[in-house]
Amino acid sequence: MKKILGLLLLICATLSVQAQLLWKVSGNGLTQPSYIMGTHHLSPLSIKDSIAGMKQALNDTKQVYGELLMSEVQKPAIMQLMQKAMIIASDTTFKSLFTPEEYDMINKYSKENLMFDIAMMPKVKPAFLSNNLIVILYMKHVGGFNPQEQLDTYFQTLATGNGKKVGALETPEFQFNLLYNGSSLTRQAQSLLCMLNNIDKNIDQMKRLTAYYNAQDLDAMYKLSEELQGDECDPLPGEKEAMINHRNKDWAKKLPTIMKEAPTFIAVGALHLPGKEGLLNLLKQQGYKIEAVK
Repeated sequence: MKKILGLLLLICATLSVQAQLLWKVSGNGLTQPSYIMGTHHLSPLSIKDSIAGMKQALNDTKQVYGELLMSEVQKPAIMQLMQKAMIIASDTTFKSLFTPEEYDMINKYSKENLMFDIAMMPKVKPAFLSNNLIVILYMKHVGGFNPQEQLDTYFQTLATGNGKKVGALETPEFQFNLLYNGSSLTRQAQSLLCMLNNIDKNIDQMKRLTAYYNAQDLDAMYKLSEELQGDECDPLPGEKEAMINHRNKDWAKKLPTIMKEAPTFIAVGALHLPGKEGLLNLLKQQGYKIEAVK
């Protein structure tokens, strides 16, 4: 489940109370503060109206940085890169990774939810099904998500409209590689089965995650992401580090230069913020003052 939550929000209490989504970063040589906003990639855009201080933070900053440049994601060249990443390059086929019964069950879910018969793309990687089924199941059972109205896109579009610089902490290629090549095909197959064999529990946890996000409760979100089942569905050594911790450390190295260049509004997945290995604590360790905006 933790891997699913990580995909939803692409994360303990070392910073005291963390029941906020918007944080002010100051000190350590900054002449003007920057701000870090925790997003939920499937959250309704309306959440922005309940975040204290967000409009002022956007007005006071000169540039916006996100995980990706959202304006590039739908470009044909980038889509081609994703399509290449999600296809198995070896002689292995999707079907060969499962028993006949497992394949039929997965294909049933795919047809019902994605309107997609796996036989049409026999070389597709299991991670493709996992990633897309998560979004569709979220839309069906949690609701409120409009793919045309995402927080990440909203911040960047607003900045562009106001003549501000928009930048990214990662490239699409990096994220495609993480999603589709970050684990073996066997592990991808196992993770897909874990999700579908525990579908009711996963849907319940999606609902709880959204409720915690709407309440701006990072601690509760973090604790939920740490819940273990005690079986092969739990993350393997290194999986959380690749999805969350290593990226946090990379961003923490990049952000000082970015924030020194100009006061910056930074929007990244909320589960990257809290915890000992979270982005807030990593910046605090570098000498920055981190304050919840209230």
